Order: sequence, then structure tokens, then C-alpha cells
Amino acid sequence: MTEIRHRPGDGTGGLRSGATTFDDLRQRAVTLRREGLSRRQIRDRLQVHNNDILNALLQGEPPPTWTKRPNAKDDLRDRARELRLQGMTYDRIQAELGCSKSSISLWVRDLPRPERTHRPPGTDMTRAQQGRKEAHERRKVQYEATRRAAEDSIGELTDRELFLLGVGLYWAEGGKTKPHRPHPQITFVNSDAGMIRTFLAWLRLMDVPEDRLRFTLQIHETADASAAEQYWMEVVGLGASHFTKTTLKRHTPLTNRKNVGDSYRGCLSVRVLKGSDLYRRVEGAWCGIVGAVDSTNRE
Repeated sequence: MTEIRHRPGDGTGGLRSGATTFDDLRQRAVTLRREGLSRRQIRDRLQVHNNDILNALLQGEPPPTWTKRPNAKDDLRDRARELRLQGMTYDRIQAELGCSKSSISLWVRDLPRPERTHRPPGTDMTRAQQGRKEAHERRKVQYEATRRAAEDSIGELTDRELFLLGVGLYWAEGGKTKPHRPHPQITFVNSDAGMIRTFLAWLRLMDVPEDRLRFTLQIHETADASAAEQYWMEVVGLGASHFTKTTLKRHTPLTNRKNVGDSYRGCLSVRVLKGSDLYRRVEGAWCGIVGAVDSTNRE
């Protein structure tokens, strides 16, 4: 049978049994420490095997020199303390010595903090706002350069390229048949003038005459409908005879609309009369595009 050895005493140096007081025990521990004994020697001499009690007894008493191990960072620590006493911050000390902030904190945390240099009220906020403004301006320049380079790279479109572009444009934005609306027709609605002009160019490529085009403006009732009608007539290059009655959207006060102001001109609906055959051609062309993509992916 294994023999279980018990440490002598109660492990608290007599505090638990009342044989001594904390002050008496601390005085003995401090005396032994100043005589050059290590923690382990003091622990065994006083029979204090509780680390919390031992720490309290030796609080504030430095270890004897002979117990210290050589440390390659001693020079760095001493230099860090010198710099801290000169009023340097952790960041500046780190930049000077190249060591981590955690090490610096460990070395100098007992030293007084340097006085902070107070800037005039609002200085930090002003500098931050200026920095954000400058960063925003840089992003604008980069954005415009990227956009311009992409624009210049397109060049002129061939008829085939315009055809494929128009098919994809319509299938993404145009009206399509539904189970509840099976009759095919060509209807394209958008608020972007460039999209409308591109779609009209595609319709001309598909030999759709102007007399089969009908336009309807859809706009909120709080906007300037007359100005918007004139704007869209200029965009499409056709007169009022091609435009049907404007559809006014009822204003809902509880809705927080973003499309307001002078730049808001509603959406323009483009409808092609007798467009069922053109719709079938678009649908077939789109299926051909998808089939070609699928075939390419399988290769």
C-alpha cells in the first residue's frame, strides 16, 4: 500500500489553529526574506503551504539577488524605465526599443504616468474630419479613373454585340410572361436614361419602327410631372404623340422616399405594339445564350 505523507502543521503557519497572528507571521517572514532566504525556504521554515497567504506575507519584499535568473532583456527593461521617466508613452517606447507593449507595461507599470499634452477643444475631431474628407477625395479620384478607363475600353459595338446586350438587358429588366399573364408583349421600364437609350437602339436594330412605340411616364404625384415629361421626350427623341397619359403614384407620407429633388424624373415605360413575335425571338435568343454558356462550362 502506498504511504501518504502529510505535511507537518495545518499549512497556514499556525493561522488556522490560532497559534499565531498574521502580523507576527509576517514579521517572521519579512525577517527571513531580508536574511536572504528564498520563497521555498521561507515556506518550509514557516510551514506556510498556501500561496495566497505566502504572497500576502511577502508583499512588498523584493527577492534576494541570488534568486534572480539572468535575463537577456534586463538592458531593455532598464532602458524602457529610463524612457518612461522621461515622459514617453508606450507607443514611443515601443518604436524606440522594438519590444511589445505588454513587456513595456510589465516593466514600467509601477512608474508614474507622464502628463498628457492637452490639445485645444475640438482639435481631434477637426483632424479626424479632415482625414475623412481627404480619404473621400482620394477615393473619388480613384473611382473616376477606374470608371473612365472602363468606359474607354469599350469602343464601338458591333450589331451582334448590341443584339446580345439587348437580349440580356430585356430579360433582366423587361416584362415576361407569367402563368396569370400568358400573352407575350414587349414592355421595358426603367428610370435610367442610358438604359432607355440603349434599349431603343436595340429596338432599331430589331427593325421596330417608331410608330409602334408607346411611352408612359410613371412618377409620384408630388414631383414635377410636366418637367419630367419634357425630359423623357428629349431622351427618346420623339414627341408627345408617342406618349400616353402619365401615371401618377399616390404619395404616402409615412414612406421615407429617397428619390426626391430635381434629379427625380420618375420611370419611363416603353411598350412595343404588336410585340409578341419580338418577345418570342428574345426568349429564344436568351435560351440560346444560356445554352452556349452551359456548353462552355462543360468543356
